[in-house]
Amino acid sequence: MAGLTTYAKELFTGMLRDSGMPVTESEMQARWEACNANEDSLIRNDSSFSPFWRLISAIVTQPAQWLVALLVESVLPNSFLRFASGVYLDVYAWGLDLSRKGSAAARGRVVFTRASATGDLTIPAGSLVETPPVGGVVYRVKTLQESIIPNGAQSLEVAVEAEQHGEAWNLGAGYYSILSQPIDGIVDVTNPADWLDSPGADTETDDALRLRCRNQFAAVGQLHHDAAYKALIAAFTGIRIDYLFFEARQAVRGPGTANCYVMVESGPAPQSLCEAINSYIMGMGNHGHGDDLLCMPIPEQPEALTVTVHAVDEAGKERRAALAVEVESRIRCAFRQNTAHDMTKTLPQSRFSFSRLSDELHAALPDLKSVEFHRTEDIVSLLALPVLENLQIVPGEA
Repeated sequence: MAGLTTYAKELFTGMLRDSGMPVTESEMQARWEACNANEDSLIRNDSSFSPFWRLISAIVTQPAQWLVALLVESVLPNSFLRFASGVYLDVYAWGLDLSRKGSAAARGRVVFTRASATGDLTIPAGSLVETPPVGGVVYRVKTLQESIIPNGAQSLEVAVEAEQHGEAWNLGAGYYSILSQPIDGIVDVTNPADWLDSPGADTETDDALRLRCRNQFAAVGQLHHDAAYKALIAAFTGIRIDYLFFEARQAVRGPGTANCYVMVESGPAPQSLCEAINSYIMGMGNHGHGDDLLCMPIPEQPEALTVTVHAVDEAGKERRAALAVEVESRIRCAFRQNTAHDMTKTLPQSRFSFSRLSDELHAALPDLKSVEFHRTEDIVSLLALPVLENLQIVPGEA
């Protein structure tokens, strides 16, 4: 089983050993020798070079080790929710009346701006708007229908959809800024801060599905408590159980009321997604008697950040410029503006550590000699998601 931890291997190996099954080659050979002695066999040549033991190793010991590996690495792990993965986890979820959520393409709006407000200007359907390379990848969205900027209007929001399915297309404001093919009269195109209407999503990961399966055990009661509402909300594409934050203990909007703050991988959930959830739970009657649950995007906690980047002494001008771009992209990833890198990300009700961020930057960027964050304290968040209000990358002295 790919990714099985040392702890898990030791756990399942111990299960086999406790059951009396030999698991190593030496344990197996000792067992064969004991069987040989107990049967009063006339075979006495127990040298590792004897034809007998070479035959036993070939036709018994090696297949037995294959069986042990199969049990430890696949059969036993996939018998438990904590370790099950892939199709085995799908079968486990089926037993809990759940199924893995599929992928989805991001949908939203980009703003087209023209030079002159005179006359009508047509933006063709299927026009592509792309990003600069993000982690070496260019992301594109396409307009869904022909749109017209009317006479007297300088700009227009146009509905777009990502070129492919996946959460990587849920980029932050300003990333979609390049027309793949120029449109006469258009001088600027960009995605605003609240551009997403429906976030893109990858096929649900094993970890996310595992969390929903665990929650299902607590959601089977007769009353609508947190677990029941988490199960209802997390059924929507792009939402994870651990991205739901409830405010319910003080009857926030009166008796029987509770708020649920929702985020997705790219940050606060789009308002349109929250409205769809509210319609499903409250409008369609999927709530407890007397309950009033309101879902809303997780509040933002704006943070300004200035970072000085020092390159290694032997780095030239081009390497220093590339390093600054890489540092900026990774910091923006940590603040959920892109998914191009493997970084520790901001979360509500947590502490965002700049020492850990520094360690991750050093581990990924060999040209980085030092990185200075112009603030002395970590970011501590309560019921809000830290987001970048402003990021300034300052090159260190050459």
